[in-house]
Amino acid sequence: MTTTIGFQDTEKKTSDVLQDVIASMHGEDVTLREILSEMGESGLLLLCGLLSLPFLFPVSIPGVSTVFGAGIVLIGIAITLNQMPWLPERLADRRLDSKKLVPVLERGVGVLRRMDGYIKPRLSVLTTGTPVNRVNGLVLTFSGFLLMMPLSFIPFSNTLPGVAILLLSAGISQRDGAVVAAGYLLVVLTVLYFGGLAYGAFAATQSFGVLGG
Repeated sequence: MTTTIGFQDTEKKTSDVLQDVIASMHGEDVTLREILSEMGESGLLLLCGLLSLPFLFPVSIPGVSTVFGAGIVLIGIAITLNQMPWLPERLADRRLDSKKLVPVLERGVGVLRRMDGYIKPRLSVLTTGTPVNRVNGLVLTFSGFLLMMPLSFIPFSNTLPGVAILLLSAGISQRDGAVVAAGYLLVVLTVLYFGGLAYGAFAATQSFGVLGG
């Protein structure tokens, strides 16, 4: 089931959006669908950033990049299409205990507040407007595909796209064009790095072919 949200450009910080979500949780329980609907784009980008965290090391655990990368791709597509991503109904509509969830979210607000001093609205040309939002969503989707490539055994093959995804997620959600630009740069470096690996593998194959001949 896909729910259209119609994400709107906002000057609100992600920490403020999360605080609003906490304030709206009056009932005994809440669903993931309701939380994401309330947070909109900010919630998806926050989740996207969290999924990138395991890859901020030279070598990641094999297999994880495929699963988390797929999640990031779904989020990127959702942002590009301006709607909620597809989620299994069993997961999206599962009831969560608000009393247990609120303290966790409040700790998340504290972490985001500390980040607010470093990430701030600037270079709005890279973060404001529906066309730009769609382009950013496409770049985020492409980064997810880069993360999914089965190269976890090669140093930095997960780290580069992981950092790019984290920068893009934080930059878009906080309307910080400078951080988004840094994310673009990391995507370019990732493509060049993968291209260099492919060329090296091709050259090695050619060399072995010549020697074998």
